[in-house]
Amino acid sequence: MHLFPGYAAYASMKGAIETLTLYMAKELGSRGIGVNVVAPGAMETDFSGGAVRDNSEMNKQIASQTALGRVGLPDDIGSAMSTTGYAYASLLSEDNKWVNAQRIEVSGGQSI
Repeated sequence: MHLFPGYAAYASMKGAIETLTLYMAKELGSRGIGVNVVAPGAMETDFSGGAVRDNSEMNKQIASQTALGRVGLPDDIGSAMSTTGYAYASLLSEDNKWVNAQRIEVSGGQSI
């Protein structure tokens, strides 16, 4: 895992969301409510001022850590993240009612 200076608050927030997901899954489970989190990987977008998109060194470093050999593009994640996309629709369907307290990474295999 590579850490990038200046991202401590963002990384902490992501960790907090994952922990909150676990607690909510436990607390809401008795009511039949499942809680999961979708975690996108590094994307070539405007996020953080376009750092991944516009900083070729950062892009190259992240791409080298990704099983698919590149960082994500908006089209790679669009269907997974949209409100009608597969990941959300699948998680909300009865077919996946037993999926609970999971972090679903949509990253092309980043950092495996």
